[in-house]
Amino acid sequence: MSEPSKPTLSPDTQAMLDCLQLAVNKTLERKRRLGQYVVLWDGNAPFVIGDDAPEHLKQAPTNATPSSSGRTG
Repeated sequence: MSEPSKPTLSPDTQAMLDCLQLAVNKTLERKRRLGQYVVLWDGNAPFVIGDDAPEHLKQAPTNATPSSSGRTG
């Protein structure tokens, strides 16, 4: 199976996407520095990463690891 090609974005749309990605990355980095957990989505269900995450939410899917999500500890 071949991977679908990415659509060509207009300059305005690309600028909006870049801005959103920057905002999310800054927020995740701030939460990491503060030692707060984050909620991520694996495509099927939400999961959490972080030492202070509620125990009943810490059941991460098998394909999700802190290194693949960009979040470490």
